[in-house]
Amino acid sequence: MSNMNYDIAVNLKQLVSSNQAFHYRIVPIRQEGDTIVFKTDAEEKEPLVKELTIVLNKKIVLELDTKENIDSYLTYNYRKTAANQEKLNYEANFLQKLITTAKDFGSSDIHMEPYDNFCRVRFRLDGKLKEQYTVSKKEYPQLVNQIKIQSGLDISQKRLAQDGRITFKLKNEEFDIRVSTMPTLYGEKIVLRLLNRDTQDVTLTDLGFTDQELQLYKEAVKKPQGIILISGPTGSGKTTTLYATLKELNKETSNILTIEDPIEYTLEGINQVQLREDIEFDFPAALRAFLRQDPDIIMVGEIRDDKTANMAIKAALTGHLVLSTIHTNSAWATISRLIDMNVPPFLIASTLTMSIAQRLVRKLCPQCKSEAPALPDDFPLNFEIPEDLKTHYKAKGCNQCYHTGYLGRKAIYELVPITNALETAIRHNELEIDAYIATHNIKTLKANAIRLVKQGITSAEEVYPLLARD
Repeated sequence: MSNMNYDIAVNLKQLVSSNQAFHYRIVPIRQEGDTIVFKTDAEEKEPLVKELTIVLNKKIVLELDTKENIDSYLTYNYRKTAANQEKLNYEANFLQKLITTAKDFGSSDIHMEPYDNFCRVRFRLDGKLKEQYTVSKKEYPQLVNQIKIQSGLDISQKRLAQDGRITFKLKNEEFDIRVSTMPTLYGEKIVLRLLNRDTQDVTLTDLGFTDQELQLYKEAVKKPQGIILISGPTGSGKTTTLYATLKELNKETSNILTIEDPIEYTLEGINQVQLREDIEFDFPAALRAFLRQDPDIIMVGEIRDDKTANMAIKAALTGHLVLSTIHTNSAWATISRLIDMNVPPFLIASTLTMSIAQRLVRKLCPQCKSEAPALPDDFPLNFEIPEDLKTHYKAKGCNQCYHTGYLGRKAIYELVPITNALETAIRHNELEIDAYIATHNIKTLKANAIRLVKQGITSAEEVYPLLARD
């Protein structure tokens, strides 16, 4: 497998159009004054040089490369359109083909975005968007209506955002697709979220915990009461961690209730409730109802406001295990966020069992990752490169990873168990974070990120934001 980097600088890409690149099978590599150097797999170079000289009004130099490499350059750098790739049957099976392709790629979302002259389609692969197709402005409304009809949305309503759902059958597999439409300047943007039912098979051991972290987490969730909070930005895998936890706790002897917005996956044996804010059935209202349902374990999709935070604390105080998520940057910030939500420190100290921060990082493609010396330029300013990190791996890109350089993702965690010492510090608002980390061997997100870089699992570029944290 080739270890070549197929990425081309933006200023070079703009030297030729997508149609020209595919038509002539040329890729601009560098520009030297008035001369443009292209790679090509054309056997007869002289006629091509003459034609390109006329078309581009520049001096042309061609370098011969393999068909495989030219295909990779074109696929990675230029837009796939009906004109230069294939005729797409929009009326009959384009949507089917689009979803099937996204599923084959392992994509989590499909974004369809209208602009002035075209509409682009991007797939989210391992958390990053990558453009795959363009749809003509003329054909795009047909695609929008097709999606709306299948998801039960109002095709006549184009000025308001709408949400729907499609059950999609692919061979012997059936999965759900969450549909979201939103009006923009040039038409309706659509996002399809592919809810992969295979995710339901994920267990706690599959997520990315180290052995020590997994043991600590399992001990925390086995406690009969208290609250466990998982923090992180949108798309960091918090919901997957919660579902894996619920499956671990799902026993005949336990009554488990969840309130979610939305319910992404159904779990047999667990009572799942959909949030309905339009009828004032929000998180606090659901929690009040839950407490009258004799629950053992409660999962709250997200703690968003003061009322939800205080109701969750109340549920934990009255002998229930509460699992939830919260938007903070670290496990430590969760404590101050709860205080900001008017939860008294003594209640936090009494109920919080564990605070967790989580991130998802892309794993380097094992086929094309490239070893390089660990130089200061590859790391954030003032980051002290560990002495045992002499080399690390960088992303390159190949056919195996769709030229992204990455294949799959892995979660990293920051676990803070609430010990007696920490409980006392929270109660008296005397928490010294740096000292506590040092004396209790807490592995921070930054420490776990550099561990994966050392192991060659991910790149310094991928975890750069975490390494730059104070």
